[in-house]
Amino acid sequence: MTEMPAAATPRGLTEQPRGRTEQRHGRPGPGPGLARRGPARAFLRLVMIEHSVFALPFAYLAVLYASYQVSRSVHWNALALVTLAMVAARTFAMAANRIIDRGVDARNPRTAGRELVTGAMSVRTAATGAAVSLLVFLGVAAALSPLCLALAPLALIPLVVYPYGKRFTWGCHGLLGLAQMIAPIGAWIAVTDAWSWSAVLLGAAVGLWIGGFDLIYALQDIDSDRATGVHSLPARFGAPVALRVAKSAHVATVGMLIAFGAAVGAGPWWYAGLIVVTAAFAYEHHIVAPDDLSRVNRAFFTMNGVVGIALFLFGVADLISRGLMG
Repeated sequence: MTEMPAAATPRGLTEQPRGRTEQRHGRPGPGPGLARRGPARAFLRLVMIEHSVFALPFAYLAVLYASYQVSRSVHWNALALVTLAMVAARTFAMAANRIIDRGVDARNPRTAGRELVTGAMSVRTAATGAAVSLLVFLGVAAALSPLCLALAPLALIPLVVYPYGKRFTWGCHGLLGLAQMIAPIGAWIAVTDAWSWSAVLLGAAVGLWIGGFDLIYALQDIDSDRATGVHSLPARFGAPVALRVAKSAHVATVGMLIAFGAAVGAGPWWYAGLIVVTAAFAYEHHIVAPDDLSRVNRAFFTMNGVVGIALFLFGVADLISRGLMG
């Protein structure tokens, strides 16, 4: 199953054992390469910190469109704090996910090389990193506004519930989508300090996008999920059904992005960006088939990057063309 997000980072990379050695009782242990890593470096690897960039473009879009509606000028302070909040929340979620799922990961050949499984990092160290990230997130929420702090638990709950979802429902992909949906809504509130249905449309687009891709990535673990009792839609209904549902989710994503554009009065640049996003989705579904999963990682890196970055750039172009000031 996947490990956070976002958008986020569905299911992470296809991981191979990295220089592992065997400990007593046949448990894989950290090889020389892993043993040389310091705690900080190992923790950053554990949470795949570099993948934070996949989630940030949508939070930035929320900040920029909210800034335009409020004052037609960029709220740089909110942008900086949202960046910190996003990275902290994602780091907390990934660390918590790894801790909760370490037993599941140990039984899956694709994830058996992860740091908490091999012993390259202790659970205590991972928990400490998660706690620090949580405190940073709450501190940033407090710095943004009392409303952001009051709503912070609503952002955190789905992040913690998600890894447990795969233990009891094949609908866990929806839980991941819900967790990812909250980020743009929170970023919008960080600027306006008020609820916005426009932000909900953008958040729904992100949630459907990540949820749909999670279904594609889950195809890699069908056999393992069935063998270990992990719940997923592909394991329950099969690859063809999962791909059809993923395609529907991505069609709905485009629909939500169109609705968001209409809600905020977006111009031609925004809709030009949607053409690029639609083409990226079409390519993603073209290169992945139920009997050929060899290009799933390409879909992850290339298509997630194209969707996020392209939409962000076209969104910025739209706002500048309509008078957004720096």
